[in-house]
Amino acid sequence: MVEDDSYSNEAPSSLPFSKRAARRMIQRAFVLTGRDKKLRQHIREIRLTTLWMLEDWRFSWTVIIDRGRLAFERRPARQPDLTLVWHSAKAFFDRAEFSTSVPEDLVFAGERAQQRVFAPVLNSFFESLGHVLRNPVDEEGESLL
Repeated sequence: MVEDDSYSNEAPSSLPFSKRAARRMIQRAFVLTGRDKKLRQHIREIRLTTLWMLEDWRFSWTVIIDRGRLAFERRPARQPDLTLVWHSAKAFFDRAEFSTSVPEDLVFAGERAQQRVFAPVLNSFFESLGHVLRNPVDEEGESLL
């Protein structure tokens, strides 16, 4: 993820964790999402580069889908096929925590067909992120906070 150096690493007071912890939890959620065999079967023929952005935190990262595999990169993609933008980090994390079905604060940029193909990845990611928010530890049992 990219963050502007002019901003502190502290999260807004509405979220109980720092930006650094948020980044670690997001990465962990993508690891778990990538292990979902049903999802990997669904995306086995897809090649797609996605850019994710949290505007108020000035965070961005790239997720590449390459024939059933998910790759997470901290740097933003220069020419993504699909861009996902949340205006607030709180809305992003609320989606995972409260399992809202319609992402109210999400703005998509890209072809409609790619959005439909990507929807199961997004849903699986938010299920994984919800799990990570409830249990913020990595594979070794170390806290992500």
